Amino acid sequence: MTLVKHELRQGKISFFIWTASIGALLAICIFLFPEMKGQMDGVSEMFSSMGSFSQAFGMDRLNFGTLTGFYAVECGNVLGLGGAFYAALCAVSILSKEEKDKTAEFLLTHPVSRTRIITEKLISVMIRVTAMNIIIYDVSVVSIAAIGEPIPWKEIDLLHLAYYLLQLELAGICFGISAFLRRGSMGVGLGVAAMLYFLNLIANMTEKAEFLKYITPFGYCEGAGIVTDGRLNVGMAAVGVALGLAGILAAYLSYTRKDIH
Repeated sequence: MTLVKHELRQGKISFFIWTASIGALLAICIFLFPEMKGQMDGVSEMFSSMGSFSQAFGMDRLNFGTLTGFYAVECGNVLGLGGAFYAALCAVSILSKEEKDKTAEFLLTHPVSRTRIITEKLISVMIRVTAMNIIIYDVSVVSIAAIGEPIPWKEIDLLHLAYYLLQLELAGICFGISAFLRRGSMGVGLGVAAMLYFLNLIANMTEKAEFLKYITPFGYCEGAGIVTDGRLNVGMAAVGVALGLAGILAAYLSYTRKDIH
């Protein structure tokens, strides 16, 4: 597991920055809720009447005067976009950076197989994504307790589970992309995450594009659906898991046969 430790050491600064940033933004949103709670009834009515804009973000189905409604939209966007960007950035250059940084010669001359290299790099990505989610979950629960609100365990657990699955799926897809790149590209990872986010907005705005929800992981992470139904959409989540695994499989198939410069 030497390579796992090496990757974790290399990525520790970005891990702390992203985790602290997302955790701080979530805590700020939660601490703002008591001040805004009394004003949210009018806001909910206003948002519910804004047509396609409200539908795009699921605000037409949520009550902003409740902690779950407020958390699903405000904190959900922070956790969804922030977590997606971090997972994509972790994975999209993890394999290709060896060629970019010209360390492939050093790494591949050691008595270690390419399969082991891929596996240990994948493990390092999963550890970082998992650790970030555990810390952020704890920050959220502690912040809710600090403002004196009862903790809606079921909704919080489902929301965080959905966004964790989203991050794992994106990490798997970007991990697969990394095997085909010769130079690590943060722009590719951010572009994939942003594209999938906007595909979900389009799917919410028109029924003709609803099939896009099975393509983008943001489809099964919608706070409005999770809070309203009290469960995850298992079908969409299963498709997401399959896409993530397909990305990982593509990484193994490509990198083990790749002519590395």
